[in-house]
Amino acid sequence: MRIVHIEDFFHPDAGYQVNILAKYMAKFGHEVTVIAAEIDKIPDYLTRFFGRENIPQRDRAYEEAFGVKIIRVPLIGFISGRAIYSSELMKTVRACKPDIIFAHGNDTATGMWATLNRKKFGCPIVLDSHMLEMASNNRLSKYFRLFYKHFLTPIIKKEKLTVIRTQDDLYVEKCLGIPLEQAPWISYGSDTMLFYPDKAQRVQFRQAHNISEDAFVVVYAGKLDEAKGGMLLADLTCQELASDREVVFLIVGNTSGDYGAAVEAKFAQAKHRVLRFPTQKYRDLAQYFQVADLAVFPRQCSLSFYDVQACGLPVLFENNNINTDRCSHNNGWTFQADDVQAFKRQLEQILSLPQEEYEAVSHNSYLFIKDNYDYEEKAKEYMQILETDAAKK
Repeated sequence: MRIVHIEDFFHPDAGYQVNILAKYMAKFGHEVTVIAAEIDKIPDYLTRFFGRENIPQRDRAYEEAFGVKIIRVPLIGFISGRAIYSSELMKTVRACKPDIIFAHGNDTATGMWATLNRKKFGCPIVLDSHMLEMASNNRLSKYFRLFYKHFLTPIIKKEKLTVIRTQDDLYVEKCLGIPLEQAPWISYGSDTMLFYPDKAQRVQFRQAHNISEDAFVVVYAGKLDEAKGGMLLADLTCQELASDREVVFLIVGNTSGDYGAAVEAKFAQAKHRVLRFPTQKYRDLAQYFQVADLAVFPRQCSLSFYDVQACGLPVLFENNNINTDRCSHNNGWTFQADDVQAFKRQLEQILSLPQEEYEAVSHNSYLFIKDNYDYEEKAKEYMQILETDAAKK
């Protein structure tokens, strides 16, 4: 089957949903194309983490590694966080002669364009939603929801288009009026071809970086900006911990601007050893998780949750509703949001756990992903929907 993904921002070195799904769909024997925007007009805040240099060569490396074709299409611009494509998008999609189109982000300009132009493609479309109600807090959101309900939702309901929810959240029904029977939930997961426990890698990495086997290694990999709590993490490294154990912070990610400079300055004042590494390609991240004992996410939710858990790492993150649900299987802990003292106290409690209790949480983390969130199995769930909807042609 010829599958065309339409995505606003695609970076070949990222670990986003489209990167992994496209790879697995090609592995299953399908002809897969990702149509995405040219990088030059993508805002810096999206590209800063992964870099925008040598994108053609990096695209080719992804294509050769996974058998997925990438086509970049010009943008008119990026307005209010939404990519506005040129007329080349329709020509490019039609030239691929797809059997099914997967338009990512039903409430993006591109997702809405795909919905309104569905009859011009010559094949069915499937949409997905990445939005959470708690994240939909723009001051104009209520007007957007009214617009969507009036112009888009009637089409989706009448033609029974599928809008796959990537989060177990009622946003699409509650805020956009899309019936849940048309909005199945398929969770994110982990690419277990890359992420798994590896004791040999743990020993090798620790020896290479002079980390003792007894040290408790806390890892964070991701953006170090305000939204992700970069300063909160830096503040944690400066806290005296009520524990005799050696604690090492392994921080993977780039900083930028004045905020980033302040974060780095705080890391320089840390009371514990801090090992800093730049942003890594998705496929190179596993070693940083396999060496650690705990993963932390200072603020918000992160898709890396699934990858660290696949490596057997318990997690510590803020107590929003998504995170509270994610660690309800004795596979992690939460702390009071934006409270460095609460962050510190919970870390101290983890450090004081008996070894067998900690190992039980670690094992639960691994099993939680192995049994429920292996991306190969998730990709099969997506394929079942795509194949069913393609048959409606």
